[in-house]
Amino acid sequence: MKIAFSPCPNDTFVFHALVHGIVPGAPKIDVTYADIDKTNYWAANLEGPEIMKISYAALPWVLEHYRLIPCGGALGRGCGPLVLTKEAGLASSDISRKTVAVPSDRSTAYILFRLWAKQNVPGGVGEIRILPFDEIMPAVQNGEVDAGLVIHEARFTYQTYGLAMLQDLGEWWEKDTGLPIPLGAIIAERSLDHQQLAEWVRTSVGYAWKHPNASKAYVMNHAQEMSESVAESHIDLYVNEFTRNLGEDGYSAVESLLGRAAEEGLVPEFDLRRLRV
Repeated sequence: MKIAFSPCPNDTFVFHALVHGIVPGAPKIDVTYADIDKTNYWAANLEGPEIMKISYAALPWVLEHYRLIPCGGALGRGCGPLVLTKEAGLASSDISRKTVAVPSDRSTAYILFRLWAKQNVPGGVGEIRILPFDEIMPAVQNGEVDAGLVIHEARFTYQTYGLAMLQDLGEWWEKDTGLPIPLGAIIAERSLDHQQLAEWVRTSVGYAWKHPNASKAYVMNHAQEMSESVAESHIDLYVNEFTRNLGEDGYSAVESLLGRAAEEGLVPEFDLRRLRV
């Protein structure tokens, strides 16, 4: 069975048991490590493996061929992307018609940013520049862009670049909707046994929680020079009960995000019922 997910600590923590043959009855797993901006397009172009971690924002492009697996992903509270600037104390209006770096134009972070900007940035932002997520903070620091949209462990490290937070988009989303933030989704080809796959993933999540130190070497081997404390914070933030079971609150969050995005033309129109079947 082939799967693609990111080398980020939350993914390696969640899938450690499945990848290492610890989940009873699960087949041997062939892993490709790839950032979510790549898997989003692999799924849309039918180029990737049968199971992938993608952004919830990319689901409208892929649901004809893939089904959402209601576990294993990243969805929660207090874990949203941040809008950063070089200068502290700026107002949202200060980035009107300015250049903003984003990690992808097909991500939850990007959708949240555009929905927030529609409400809070008079006249809208200017140029959107897509950069690898690890290049965004240096670009803001060096003045190459006026603001940057950051994800992942940047929540814990942006102060080391001397940057200031203009907006926590997760905080805005939760206040605006009362719902958690849908970030990364697990999808599988529709020909697969999705119920069985979900059971394997949930078993892997349960093992990770029961044996938190078992995956430490695997997690840190793929943590891209991240410190152990940052990796642990990353896991604590992104791996939660929604990882084990999306549930009604989770589905409602995804439906709200993608419904709003479709209304704004940020994603293609699609039948929201396909998220559940």
